Amino acid sequence: MFRPVSSLASTLARTSKTTALFGSKSAIRGFASASLPLRNAGSVSFTLPEDTFEGYNIDTPSREVTLTNEEAINMYTELQRVRRLEMAADASYKSKLIRGFCHLCIGQEAVPVGIEFAISKEDAVITSYRCHGFTYTRGGTPHEILAELMGRHTGISKGKGGSMHMFTPNFFGGNGIVGAQVPLGAGIAFSQKYLGKNACTINLYGDGAANQGQVFETYNMAKLWNLPVIFVCENNKYGMGTAASRAAANSEYHTRCEYIPGIKANGMDILAVRRAIEYAREHCLFGKGPIILELSTYRYGGHSMSDPGTTYRTREEVQHMRSTRDPISSFKMRLIESGVATEEQIKSIDKDAKKMVDQALAQAKQDPEPPISDLFNHVYAPGTEVPSLRGRVPEETHYFNQ
Repeated sequence: MFRPVSSLASTLARTSKTTALFGSKSAIRGFASASLPLRNAGSVSFTLPEDTFEGYNIDTPSREVTLTNEEAINMYTELQRVRRLEMAADASYKSKLIRGFCHLCIGQEAVPVGIEFAISKEDAVITSYRCHGFTYTRGGTPHEILAELMGRHTGISKGKGGSMHMFTPNFFGGNGIVGAQVPLGAGIAFSQKYLGKNACTINLYGDGAANQGQVFETYNMAKLWNLPVIFVCENNKYGMGTAASRAAANSEYHTRCEYIPGIKANGMDILAVRRAIEYAREHCLFGKGPIILELSTYRYGGHSMSDPGTTYRTREEVQHMRSTRDPISSFKMRLIESGVATEEQIKSIDKDAKKMVDQALAQAKQDPEPPISDLFNHVYAPGTEVPSLRGRVPEETHYFNQ
C-alpha cells in the first residue's frame, strides 16, 4: 500500500535526516536522482504487510514507512548498483580473473542497502565473508572492490585481502572465520560505550554461524555490559549446503537469547530492513542494551562460487524466490505504482548502474598487481616491527631494519 504525502514539514524533516545521515554521499555516489526529474517532489508513505515483523520480548516496529522521493530513488539506485557489482564479480570469477574464495550476495541486496539508509557514518558495521555489498554501501567504490577481488594494487586492501577482507572507515570487514566477527563486533560496541559515542554497532552473521558457541558467549557479555550492539542474523535459509531446519534445534534465530529481545523482519524488503534497523538503533542509543534482528533473506547463487547451489535445493525453489520476492523488482514496482518514478527513469537508473560497474571492471582489469617490494608491508604498524619475518624458506627472511 502507498499513500502520497504533500506535507512540506514532513518533506523537510526527511531531507534533513538524509543529509545528516549521509553527508555528501549523494555527490560521491552520483545518485541518479540528481539528473532525473522526479514526478513528485514530495514524499511517499508505504504500509508494510502485517507479517513483516515478529517480536520476541519486545514490541514490533511501526509498519508505516515515510521517505522522500529522493530517498526512494537513491535506495533503488544503490540496490541496482550492488546487484550489478556482484554480477560483474560472478562473471569475472567464471573468467578466472578472480581466484580463491568468493561469496556473492545476489538476492540479499536489501540487507546492506537497507541497513546503510538507517544508520549514520559514526555507527560501525562488521560482517562475515559475504561482504562486497557492505563494502560498497560503507564507502568503497566498485573499482576498488573489483580491483581487490582481482588482486590488483589499486584494490581497497591493496590487492592483499581478496574477497573476504575489505575495509572502510567504520566498516570492520569482511572476516573469513565463521562467527569470529561476532565477539569483535561486541568489542567495537564496548569502545563506543566506553568513549561515550552516540553510536552503535551492526554485528552481522549468518544462520550457519548462529550455532557457534562464541555467538552465545557474546550475547552474555553484551547484555552483562549493556552494549549498544545490534546482532543481525542474515538468515538465507542455508548454511553452506545445509538447510537451517536440519542444523538448528531452534531456527527462529531472533528468539535464541532469553535475556535479549529480538525482532524478525522480511530481509527481502528494503523498507522493512531500514525500519527494523532504525527501531533497533533507537533501542541501543536509548541505553536499553543489545537487541537481536533476524533478517529473513535468500541467496540466488551457491554459498560460494565453488557451490552450484542446486544439490540441496531445487531450481524451482530458486526461480520462485526470484519471481515473487526479488528485492529490486518488488521495490521498483512500489516506486512506479506510487508515482515516485516512471518506467523510463527506472530503465535509465539500471542503464547507468551497468555502465558504472562496466567502467570500473574495465579499469580494474588494466591495473597492476602489487609489486614484490610490497610483500612485507602492512604486516606491522610502523615502529612496532619485529626484527625479522620469515618467508617460505630461510632465504626469503625479511629484515625490517635493513
